[in-house]
Amino acid sequence: MQRIRLRYTKRGRLRFTSHRDFQRAFERALRRAGVPMAYSAGFTPHPKVSYANAAPTGTGSEAEYLEIQLAEARDPARLRELLDESLPDGLDIVDAVEARTSSFADRLEGSLWELRLDGVEVAEAERAVAAFLAAETVEVARRTKNGMRTFDARGAVCRLEASADPADRPGTGACAILRLVVRHSTPAVRPDDVLSGLRATADLAPPVPAAVTRLAQGPLDDETGTVTDPLAPDRDAATAVSSTAAGAATAAGGPA
Repeated sequence: MQRIRLRYTKRGRLRFTSHRDFQRAFERALRRAGVPMAYSAGFTPHPKVSYANAAPTGTGSEAEYLEIQLAEARDPARLRELLDESLPDGLDIVDAVEARTSSFADRLEGSLWELRLDGVEVAEAERAVAAFLAAETVEVARRTKNGMRTFDARGAVCRLEASADPADRPGTGACAILRLVVRHSTPAVRPDDVLSGLRATADLAPPVPAAVTRLAQGPLDDETGTVTDPLAPDRDAATAVSSTAAGAATAAGGPA
């Protein structure tokens, strides 16, 4: 059986799609695209799809991941095209590689987020960021399925920066952009937790809800706060296999 790892997006109004809604849409896309899925055993077989660390409902994302298992081998690039055509605009399949390594979920160590704060001056955002980063701990409360829970939002933040919106024009109003790198931890620290922390440490309260987008998730360099491509090891493994096969073919066709 073949395993394919896919990266997909949630853009525009589709950012309000819940994870369960996406699962339904994706399974319909599998059927429309005629993907030869492998199925689980038992009385209610279902396609073998593994989802990894989905973004919260209401946030956009450029870097969501899943893995599918096929009963017959397919070209990953062509499979990506077929699935992308079968999904609504905004839920876009943007990358596909054959799984050639293990422990994919373990590579999703951190996320890079962009938070657009309309109505907030950059200088105000910078002061709030400095106060947040200077704190040893920043306790925030969030309601979970087990009730209210208090935890430290500061410890999981590897990088937090404020800047101006590059699209700003005179007369369009203030807008600060935050770039946030968060280590995946337990309990998970989400962008709204960091916003709560900014409110607690510096009284930063945007007049409208922040527009939040995940730009990347993958292996995390703690020193630099850099998030890299989790599919790179599979691409490297595929390249190594191709190079080995090419070398073997050349040797076989050479003189005795």
